[in-house]
Amino acid sequence: MSEHNRTAAIEERRFRLLIDAVVDYAIYMIDPDGIITSWNSGAKRFKGYEKNEILGEHFSRFYTPDDRAAGLPQQALDTAINEGRFEGEGWRVRKDGTHFWSHVVIDPIIDTNGQLLGFAKITRDLTDRKMAEETLKQSEQQFRLLVQGVTDYAIYMLSPEGRVSNWNQGAQRIKGYLPEEIIGQHFSIFYTPEDRDNGEPQRALEIATREGRFENRSWRMRKDGTRFLAHVVVDAIRGDTGTLLGFAKITRDVTEAHEAQVALEKTREALFQAQKMQAIGQLSGGIAHDFNNLLTVILGNLEIVQKRVGDDARIGRLLENATQGALRGVSLTQRMLAFARRQELKTESVDIPQLVQGITGLLRSSLGPGIRIETRFPEGLEPVLADNNQLELALLNLATNARDAMPEGGCVIIAAQPQVVLEQSHATLAAGRYVCLSLTDDGEGMDASTLSSARDPFFTTKGLGKGTGLGLSMVHGFIEQLGGRFVLKSEKGHGTTAELWIPVAGEGAPSRSQSRSAEPITVPRLSVLVVDDDSLVLTSTSLLLEDLGHRVVSATSGNQALKLFDAGEVIDLMITDMAMPHMSGAQLAHAVRLLKPDLPIILATGYAERLEGFAAQLPRLPKPFTQMNLVEIIARSMKRDTGRSG
Repeated sequence: MSEHNRTAAIEERRFRLLIDAVVDYAIYMIDPDGIITSWNSGAKRFKGYEKNEILGEHFSRFYTPDDRAAGLPQQALDTAINEGRFEGEGWRVRKDGTHFWSHVVIDPIIDTNGQLLGFAKITRDLTDRKMAEETLKQSEQQFRLLVQGVTDYAIYMLSPEGRVSNWNQGAQRIKGYLPEEIIGQHFSIFYTPEDRDNGEPQRALEIATREGRFENRSWRMRKDGTRFLAHVVVDAIRGDTGTLLGFAKITRDVTEAHEAQVALEKTREALFQAQKMQAIGQLSGGIAHDFNNLLTVILGNLEIVQKRVGDDARIGRLLENATQGALRGVSLTQRMLAFARRQELKTESVDIPQLVQGITGLLRSSLGPGIRIETRFPEGLEPVLADNNQLELALLNLATNARDAMPEGGCVIIAAQPQVVLEQSHATLAAGRYVCLSLTDDGEGMDASTLSSARDPFFTTKGLGKGTGLGLSMVHGFIEQLGGRFVLKSEKGHGTTAELWIPVAGEGAPSRSQSRSAEPITVPRLSVLVVDDDSLVLTSTSLLLEDLGHRVVSATSGNQALKLFDAGEVIDLMITDMAMPHMSGAQLAHAVRLLKPDLPIILATGYAERLEGFAAQLPRLPKPFTQMNLVEIIARSMKRDTGRSG
């Protein structure tokens, strides 16, 4: 053997050893008919056959039955012959029958004469990669199905330029567009015209590109042109090299949540306002009660002094001035009691058009010539259940406020409309029929801060010494005590409307025409028991009664009064204060009624307490009272007791 041939043999042997040593690839030869003629270690490892088991076998045995039936083995060889190479992937079968995913390369081997000697076949096991791809594909498919199935969120992709590239069910439901209508459109179509003009769509993409994410809450447009409040998140999507591939956009319709939050805030504000008004009302009522006791003492003593001072004109003027000052205090406490809903009301059937007509002259003189008054009442307006005098006073208060809001003159409209509040409504009023009496001016109006405080007692914008700040609070308390509602509507520069929602009078409501005719008052001299825990009031009341010629027995508590009955004290009439510690006037009256069923009893009170049982039927003497008030209520009580006894 020549040296050249020996070297070639050595090289071929080395090459064969190299091929055989490769374990990551199956490398083997097949003849022109597809019979296996060589087998390396990698082929043995992949396919499980020993060399002596597989040499001489046809390579098609590695194919699945379906692929063999389809003629794929021969097609692979034909492709290698015709194109110089075959390359592909597919499932192959091991000796033990298991399948693996392979990457296959088949090269034809041609001699120098162009004759086909066979084929070189290289197979690589890509099962792990294939399974990973399948897993990823399945995961992506599941993710697409998940995203597509979401209906509460609009989830879609944008190109780097902002064009919609896909569209899920949630986007279709929330925004109203079908996929074929919106894919390819620029996402700015969802923005309001004003946001588009301000460049908001581009700003969102710029922030997402720069910071990786954009998030905000703002109004968006549906296909039908309606608006909804959207919570929006835009995330930038980048490739492995950092290239911007587009944006992922998630939109949620939060309109209902926003409206619920607004409603909750309004409810909280209304609750806070109600609690504030209740707390101030309790404070005002308590102050007014104590103040009424003081005024009862002052007015009572002034009345007695005035009767005994003689004809000294100077002293008479001083007493008259002191009395007028005390009466101003009475007016102040009445307004405070009105706000606290503790005033004495004489409810009756009131015809609103008739009431307004009756005070039109007073209104015109109060408002002045620069203000025009218009009235708008429908035909057949039902009467309301109200205190006629207090309702007149409320209208005068509102008219005065309207006048002050129109220093250059203007128009006041007094109107009324029937209203019905249903059971299922969210109004603070009880279900029933009402008349909404309104007074509207075209004056300066109030800003939100002033409007929220307008009904608070002692709040005023009129300057020092020009108002008590109790006008609107009195109206509020009066209407609430009637079972109605006081509503103020105002906007700065657009005037004010004050609404009084007043319950409609029932069939049996008394009217002003049913009032009793005046009769001469005659009262015999009586033995009167006066009960009050305030010694000043007790003394003042006793002096007024004694000045009328009555015999007075006094007690500072309910227990002390009962002891007088037990001791056999002769008593024709009892006047007791309502608010006393340990035993209230109502409790004392009940106990005395058991001892003396026919004894006339009068309840003196600084404000209108709610009473139940027989105490609610007793005559009530509002504080502060005059000597004439005592004469009238004693006469009424004695007459009433005589009628009941007979």
